[in-house]
Amino acid sequence: MVQKAKILLVDDRPENLLALEAILSALDQTLVRASSGEEALKALLTDDFAVILLDVQMPGMDGFETAAHIKRRERTRDIPIIFLTAINHGPHHTFRGYAAGAVDYISKPFDPWVLRAKVSVFVELYMKNCQLREQAALLRLQLEGGGGKAALGDTKEPAGLLAELSARLAAVEEQAEALSKQLDDDAADAAAVATAAHLERKLTGLRRALDALEPGTGSNGAASLPSQS
Repeated sequence: MVQKAKILLVDDRPENLLALEAILSALDQTLVRASSGEEALKALLTDDFAVILLDVQMPGMDGFETAAHIKRRERTRDIPIIFLTAINHGPHHTFRGYAAGAVDYISKPFDPWVLRAKVSVFVELYMKNCQLREQAALLRLQLEGGGGKAALGDTKEPAGLLAELSARLAAVEEQAEALSKQLDDDAADAAAVATAAHLERKLTGLRRALDALEPGTGSNGAASLPSQS
């Protein structure tokens, strides 16, 4: 069973959180509420999130300050943040949102379909990254001396393990390629395109490491795996 991605919704007004849940429920992912910046930071201490929808105007710690804390933490700095705001003070205000680390800045009232489409892109990217980490973990087990057999739940010989890992990686590569093409066709946000390109680079590195393990390549088994940062 594929684990669902978590989406963090941060807003001090319950009716706004309810509206966001109604809009995003069609994505069939796990929606987590936070009614303040402090509550959002606590949630980020223990859970991994695909994307954060963050209200700008909140009492106490506002959206900009919350985003600054998120970007300072190594665990959370790469989580995409979409700012939602009911006010528009012009380009300077928008620039402040991007400067705080947002990948997008949306003014209320917003088009529900557009918001859902934007969030779905980051959910897909998150899921592809999760699949990539799983493939890298299996490769590391194989390099450490056969631990991959237990992870794959069978007793295949090394050649069989490599073939199965290659097939699994090929499936992820195909999905990533289709997602990149969709982003190009839809003229998506630059941040989403850049994230997809980063994912493809990691997939390329993983493919090279796997190819180096194939018999007859002259590899001594010390293939270098791509960084998972």
